[in-house]
Amino acid sequence: MISKKQEKFELILEAALKVIAENGFHGSQVSKIAKEAGIADGTVYLYFKNKEDILISLLQQRLGDLVLMFHSSVRETTSADDAIRTICQIHFTELEQNVNLAYVTQIELRQSSLELRKAIGHLLKPYIQLIEVVLEQGIQEKSFRPDLDIKLTRLLLFGGMDEVVTSWLISERKYSLSAQVDKTVEFFLRGLK
Repeated sequence: MISKKQEKFELILEAALKVIAENGFHGSQVSKIAKEAGIADGTVYLYFKNKEDILISLLQQRLGDLVLMFHSSVRETTSADDAIRTICQIHFTELEQNVNLAYVTQIELRQSSLELRKAIGHLLKPYIQLIEVVLEQGIQEKSFRPDLDIKLTRLLLFGGMDEVVTSWLISERKYSLSAQVDKTVEFFLRGLK
């Protein structure tokens, strides 16, 4: 059972996600977030120090959930090829289903301060490390080239998926993001073989 405090925390985070996606980080005052959550402005400060703290908490929670989903799903795969497909499928499907999260992670974070981007980079580290583990698995299975620069390749894979999502948003979502999985994975696997 979720406590009232946890419920309110979640309510504020969900409101922040919507407000930041609609207004941008800099155009999202705490008062707008409070109004969206249906609470008094001061109540927000019982849970968070400032707007940056709200954003970091929001991303810790949402990205943390995604990373758990990635790890859980990759454990169920039978090969590195399948793991790459699973990662890409989750990445695209989850962001397509949560457009507000996609806007915040793809558009707003790029306009944030260096300090805030570093904090977010720390949150993404387990995801990048998972991609690295999959690449190492593929090399051990002899399905990926043994000469891969794993540190560079993990960033290229993440960056490729990241750019596909950003382009989908910039195009005003005129096509299905999840429909891009097959072509994206085919491109990745050709480079990894």
